[in-house]
Amino acid sequence: MAVRNEWFFPRGSLARDGWESVVDAQLPGWQHTGLRVAALDGGSVDLPAGEVERLVIPLSGAFRVEHDGTTTTLEGRASVFDGPTDVAYIGAGQALSIRGSGRVAVAEAPTTVRKPSRYLAKADIPVEVRGAGRDTRQVHNFGTPDALDAAAFIVCEVITPGGNWSSHPAHKHDELVPGHESRLEEIYYFEAAPARGIRAPEGVDAFGSFASYSSQAGEIDTQALVRTGDVALVPFGYHGPAAAAPEYDLYYLNVMAGPDPERVWLVSDDPRQAWIRSQWEQETADPRLPYAAGGIREPEGAAR
Repeated sequence: MAVRNEWFFPRGSLARDGWESVVDAQLPGWQHTGLRVAALDGGSVDLPAGEVERLVIPLSGAFRVEHDGTTTTLEGRASVFDGPTDVAYIGAGQALSIRGSGRVAVAEAPTTVRKPSRYLAKADIPVEVRGAGRDTRQVHNFGTPDALDAAAFIVCEVITPGGNWSSHPAHKHDELVPGHESRLEEIYYFEAAPARGIRAPEGVDAFGSFASYSSQAGEIDTQALVRTGDVALVPFGYHGPAAAAPEYDLYYLNVMAGPDPERVWLVSDDPRQAWIRSQWEQETADPRLPYAAGGIREPEGAAR
């Protein structure tokens, strides 16, 4: 029997109004988070003022963000596998325009709380190497509570080098258990490319894999090969692993928010998999990380 991946969206299937992908409350069953992705070649995209906070994240290239009578220049980066980028937080109630060349993501969350807009320089982005052994991954925490005074969302990005696993062990955040678990719906936006140091032939099909499965909060069953531009949504349930094929690096951008009064990321591991974390104490981190700018990566961008 074929698996129905109802919460998985291949690249382009969420295209709307000049954006390559749009995730918002127009999707049935979705209400707390949003994401927009655009590919620009010197052009611009505009977003109106509203009860929504936003975080502008260059995926590749550089951009100018005009908002509230000011212009913020984002230096950006060559690709998502070249270390952290600078980002711009735009508080609720402000319109903005983004102009530049490359790929840009805008994380969103509806909120009536007004927080001041802020620029976070690349050098100030907290970089975390998480896990150990083949579970090692690199996390850029530019939109987490310790790094950004936002109203509602928690945003970060993860690089998983070829052959490694992340979002592992599988975990969930769909119940309110004070001090232990918070309720957060989550967006995964993926990119994949030949692993650092590999000279790949033209037309490679770079990919990873991602899974989610049911919890008592609801039924979900995602089993997908993921490629650049794909989106997976997690309204509830256990999710993970996200696995990088040995020859390809895997990236994902996470946007989380929920109905709880506290902006906090608290998770419960699948009790059958929780033991895995204790294994990390006996291993060392993958020496390939952290990734910064540089490294062989050919061609630029994966063919579908």
